[in-house]
Amino acid sequence: MKIIRIEPMSFRLDVLNPYIICFHHNDLFPKGKPDMSPIEYLPSRNLNGDFDLEADWRMYYGDKIPGFPVHPHRGFETITVVTSGYADHFDSKGSKGRYGQGDVQWMTAGKGIQHSEMFPLIHEDKENHLELFQIWLNLPRKSKMVEPSYKMLWSEDIPLVEINNGHGKALVKILAGEFDGVISLDPTPHSWAHDRKNNVRILLIELEQSASLTLNAVSSTISRMLYAYSKNGAKVDIEGTILKEGHYAQLKGDEDIEIKNTSGRPIQLLLLEGEPINEPISAHGPYVMNSREEIIQAFKDYEETQFGGWPWEQTDPVNSKEDKRFASYDHGNEIQYPEKQ
Repeated sequence: MKIIRIEPMSFRLDVLNPYIICFHHNDLFPKGKPDMSPIEYLPSRNLNGDFDLEADWRMYYGDKIPGFPVHPHRGFETITVVTSGYADHFDSKGSKGRYGQGDVQWMTAGKGIQHSEMFPLIHEDKENHLELFQIWLNLPRKSKMVEPSYKMLWSEDIPLVEINNGHGKALVKILAGEFDGVISLDPTPHSWAHDRKNNVRILLIELEQSASLTLNAVSSTISRMLYAYSKNGAKVDIEGTILKEGHYAQLKGDEDIEIKNTSGRPIQLLLLEGEPINEPISAHGPYVMNSREEIIQAFKDYEETQFGGWPWEQTDPVNSKEDKRFASYDHGNEIQYPEKQ
């Protein structure tokens, strides 16, 4: 069998090594006020952590603007994929930015960084739909204490492959790895994905009605997980087995696997693949290390150094309402904009 298992998805997606966690945020935020906060708050929200998955949207740990105020990380990477809406990034290295609408932020926490991730509600004249995946990719022991860094993969620059088999169109956005002979942009230098032999592949796939594509055989050792995250009743046929929206499939990595859209609606899929990091894992809260002793040391180091401190006035800073997508590194010494706005 090419399919190992099929299970329902949740807010926290089930992942396999080399991935640690993947969260799927899908929030139907209302119109925003001039200060980019929601025009109204849900009465059931919990100021200490709003994670009501039955609600249309959540404030998370945001007080005024939804999101995640300053918090630390060490020993792994965050890959934040924003398919709709915007995120504002600030960190302890004096970098900041705004990204969204298909952009990807790749951040290597390394030896320790603080950052905040807030979701400003920019639009006052329409709802502010936010959808993003935050993928935690582990680092090998040799890279857990490297200098922190982050890199923007702007949507305009991310390779996109279009396949048309005469029945429908398949679009494949290559965030990491390779597909159909097309290679992704490079991630940060110390990433497990930087060495192409580690077969890290992250794809966003959209299949129109009756479209199909084939995932090529890679190796018998990779983890391969496919998530159907659409919300329109669509489904796909994987080698004769149906994968419905809101479910994921763990697939064999050394088989060619054909995926067909058998529904009357387009379907969106996320693929996570990679060779496992064959080292011990000890994870607690915002840290992912190789041992319990290293976790304890991470907490101690953060208490003593604050991982370089927090150079911003607020714990939940956002950029100005007028700001477009951009990335500012090292206290503004380097500013980057996407090719198009």
